[in-house]
Amino acid sequence: MSRVPGHLAGPFHLQYTEASRTMSSDTTSASFEQLALPLLPSLYSHAFWLCRNHAEAEDLVQETLSKALRAFDSFQTGTNFKAWVFRILRNTFLTSRTGIAASRTVFLEDHPDLLGTTDAGPTPEDHLISLNNQAAVNQALDQLHPPLREVLLLCDVEELKYKDIALVLDVPIGTVMSRISRARRTLHQLLQPQRGESL
Repeated sequence: MSRVPGHLAGPFHLQYTEASRTMSSDTTSASFEQLALPLLPSLYSHAFWLCRNHAEAEDLVQETLSKALRAFDSFQTGTNFKAWVFRILRNTFLTSRTGIAASRTVFLEDHPDLLGTTDAGPTPEDHLISLNNQAAVNQALDQLHPPLREVLLLCDVEELKYKDIALVLDVPIGTVMSRISRARRTLHQLLQPQRGESL
């Protein structure tokens, strides 16, 4: 078995080994490992942004991978494994105590009929490319409401397509687009003070 990077190696290795013993096929287990192991850093990073706690993020990733391994026979070959496992991660988070509290926020952009217009103003991507202060970016991301931060991370960090983000979040593509628009607009406003110093 390939080595799992970082602090997840020990606990994940034990859970993975136990779960893989219950699988009927070594080929299936190896296939899962080839797909899942490269995603560990991304899964942990996203889990941390969801939980805001290192220990909870580790637990969330381990539970996610355990569930994904058990359900791997339901994964359709040729579809996006990353989107599939991120959806499991998110659903696992939402059933946790922290996730239940975080899921209670409601955004107007989730109800487009209530919005008059959308802002087509500048987005912060160009600024982020040349922004050297990672601490400022992390601080700005930390200030975003969790659903906005999550959709922005899935889009701009994990580089998932809108349709895959819609699958992960279990919302319509229009909601994904409006959340991304609001998240970028809010991030742009939060980064405005750093622009003059860092660009």
